[in-house]
Amino acid sequence: MDGVVLTVATANVNGIRAAHKRGMGEWVDTRKPDVLLLQEVRAPDGLLAEFFPADGWDLAHAESESKGRSGVAIASRLPMSAVRINLDQGVETNTGRWVEADLELAATDEAPARTLTVASGYLHSGTENTPSMDEKYAFLDLVTARMATLAADGGLAIVAGDLNIAHREVDIKNWKGNLKKAGFLPEERAYVDRWLGQGWHDLGRELGGEGPGPYTWWSWRGKAFDNDSGWRIDYQLATPALADLARTAVVERAESYDRRWSDHAPLVVEYAL
Repeated sequence: MDGVVLTVATANVNGIRAAHKRGMGEWVDTRKPDVLLLQEVRAPDGLLAEFFPADGWDLAHAESESKGRSGVAIASRLPMSAVRINLDQGVETNTGRWVEADLELAATDEAPARTLTVASGYLHSGTENTPSMDEKYAFLDLVTARMATLAADGGLAIVAGDLNIAHREVDIKNWKGNLKKAGFLPEERAYVDRWLGQGWHDLGRELGGEGPGPYTWWSWRGKAFDNDSGWRIDYQLATPALADLARTAVVERAESYDRRWSDHAPLVVEYAL
């Protein structure tokens, strides 16, 4: 790979305390991501800072107003120049679901100093025909508007995280059985179409092959993981300027059920800057 390689990972940790007990820290030490986008942190600022100390990381965290729920974070080895938390602070169900940071990329022989905007998002899972779906669609509208603004800037940006939508049939093992289920409803999938129409690139699909899979989430229950009966609901979406620099996208699925530190697997993308 030419130039400087930037490694960006996104992962729903399903509770950062539990994830660290299961081996997340060892994974971070081995994989050494430059930027780590986290969802379902479910922890206060102080505890998160213990896992990502200031002598090695810049940290941004959007904690949910509902204790022990949601929570998104960005841990970066690059300096942050700005942080933006939540898309609508007046709506309680939207807290702990969106955090953005501007990261400063140093100049290289190939390019001047630049700013990279990264966002970690955790969308509502929703349950069909309940108020929770209204909350999900309302938040999807906020996300879509924000993504349109980021795309219009024409710069380097990533929107990543657990979006709780499988876009196409190849993104879910049992797609026939989930056609009327939240996470695979036509109305939800249309939002992903809209984002791609804004110019965003789905790097997990573009660099991960035509599928089926690779999936990023499997239920803890039954034999879902062993049978690879999963969903691809974790994304890294990049603006065209950044997508041109993306080289690899890998879902780092655990070797076995007992080696998992979350019910999600990290999606890791390498960018040649």
